[in-house]
Amino acid sequence: MSPHPQQPVEAGSPASADTSESATTVVVAGVCNLGIAVAKAVAGLVSGSGAMLAEAAHSLADTVTEVLLYFGLARSARPADDTHPFGYGRERYVWALLASFATFVGGAVFSVNDGVHTLLDGEELGSPLLSYAVLAVAFVLESVSLARTVRQVRSESGRMGVSGGRFLRRTPDTAVKAVFLEDVAALIGLLFAFGGLLGSELSGSAVWDGVASLLIGALLACVAYVLARANGSLLIGRALPQAAEDRITATLLDQPRVRRVSDLVTLVHGPQDVLVAARVSYEASATAAEVEAASEQADRAIRSAFPAVARVYLDPTPDHGGRGPEAGQSP
Repeated sequence: MSPHPQQPVEAGSPASADTSESATTVVVAGVCNLGIAVAKAVAGLVSGSGAMLAEAAHSLADTVTEVLLYFGLARSARPADDTHPFGYGRERYVWALLASFATFVGGAVFSVNDGVHTLLDGEELGSPLLSYAVLAVAFVLESVSLARTVRQVRSESGRMGVSGGRFLRRTPDTAVKAVFLEDVAALIGLLFAFGGLLGSELSGSAVWDGVASLLIGALLACVAYVLARANGSLLIGRALPQAAEDRITATLLDQPRVRRVSDLVTLVHGPQDVLVAARVSYEASATAAEVEAASEQADRAIRSAFPAVARVYLDPTPDHGGRGPEAGQSP
């Protein structure tokens, strides 16, 4: 076995830089959402619009989400110790899972409840002018936050050589994924609120406003479900995509003295913290010293090809012609 434990994350390292960039994205989104939540609440109370109050709850839930995400990023950056030898990387997913619950309870449930109340009991509508102004300002601020998130997504997806959509589907950096989905949902929610206000103003009926609240609630419930599912999968323990595992296997087979890779396991602990373990068969004529040297070379090759890999465990195994690709074969 050739273990290589994770070293503490140092300032200036790729992992540290990625965490810092994600933290900045979360802070920008949180500051924008806090200001927007207050403005929407005031506008909702003045206009009597349930959709505006639903949007205020939406922005407040997003603010709580960003606080939890930031706390998770800070906690997960702690280095490994005796009690947590694999580090604290997965702790970010605990807090991100709690953030998805905050989105559901604080945003979706409130919005649906307010929409049902409006449809059943109606509401007294006041002047919508302040609400329109707040919606316009909120749209600009949410667009600024989304632009910041899109820049990070493009930067990281470009560095990995994948599309932005694929990056968002597979990335273990759920903080960026959460902020992106929340910003997109916020812009859509603003359009729903605008439609509800305009429809109620033109028709004189609060039904439009109530329907808008229900749509905002359904939107937030969808976002909460997507985020909860992604974080739950990473908490349970998710492997790298099959294509990435095939590339790691191919990297191992390209190394001198390697005969076969009979088993390969990967486990994602964080965006820059992936564990790789493999059973590797070497040439029968290889000495113990040559096997050790080959293992070290294979370790360096994997880390060079996959910077996110923090630990590599290689188990030299006798080759009995079992399963797994051989040198010269495709994985």
